[in-house]
Amino acid sequence: MSAHLDQIRDQQRETWDRFSAGWKKWDALVLGWLAPFGHAMIRQAAIKDGDQVLDVAAGTGEPGLTVAGSIPNGRVTVTDLSERMLQVASENATNRGLANFETRICDAGALPFADVTFDAVLCRFGFMFFPDVAAAAEQLRRVAKPGARVCAAVWAAPDKNAWATTIMSTIARHVEMPKPPAGAPGLFRCAPEGMMAAVFADAGLRDIREEEVTTTMVHDTPEGYWAFMTDIAAPVVAGLGQADVVTRERIKAEVLDLAGKAVREGRVELGATATVVSGTR
Repeated sequence: MSAHLDQIRDQQRETWDRFSAGWKKWDALVLGWLAPFGHAMIRQAAIKDGDQVLDVAAGTGEPGLTVAGSIPNGRVTVTDLSERMLQVASENATNRGLANFETRICDAGALPFADVTFDAVLCRFGFMFFPDVAAAAEQLRRVAKPGARVCAAVWAAPDKNAWATTIMSTIARHVEMPKPPAGAPGLFRCAPEGMMAAVFADAGLRDIREEEVTTTMVHDTPEGYWAFMTDIAAPVVAGLGQADVVTRERIKAEVLDLAGKAVREGRVELGATATVVSGTR
């Protein structure tokens, strides 16, 4: 890996470690919100009891935790760059009484596992942040057994993800943020139609399928949405950090107003859409 990619990886590790407390605080909300994407991946992976399953860039443990609960005679290994995120994953596994679950700190671009080790390989919302998307796809293919399914989820286009754009677009209207280089890690980096299918094909996977999955992020109040995003989203915190006190308050007021317009039956409901892509080793 080049020095530049090493730097990106190290920045990612530092960021996820720094925000791990926020992710732990909001873990119950996140687990419920993102569950439909994990369920779609698990279905496409055709996981069965007794399988050895790898979940890459799993953060606080999903969908690996759900998989471990469904295959008592199998085993799930989850990886992440962030030791602190994996500590939360281990706590979650303990709380659920899962003895067939283990964590491993590692880089998705250099997985420390032998070739053809796993019966299924999952990666939910990791590819957008990997320094080298192609290298990561090759690693996921490498450690999969022949016939195993490799499945990933990535965020779809911004206009399909109000959960993120409600606050990020508001910040962008008030704060001049540096434009990232083309292909730089970011939330919507893998959103272009067909991008991940091409990445999987280039990695040597076959029988590639794509499925669009949509769900809703729900908060009790607009203020709850603001608190959540400012606790867990590094780009939000970075953007607000560029604003003076008056501008920050103006941003907050506009975000609360927009979130208020998304209230349905007394709760804030914001759309979230991702592409689930899978291929066979």
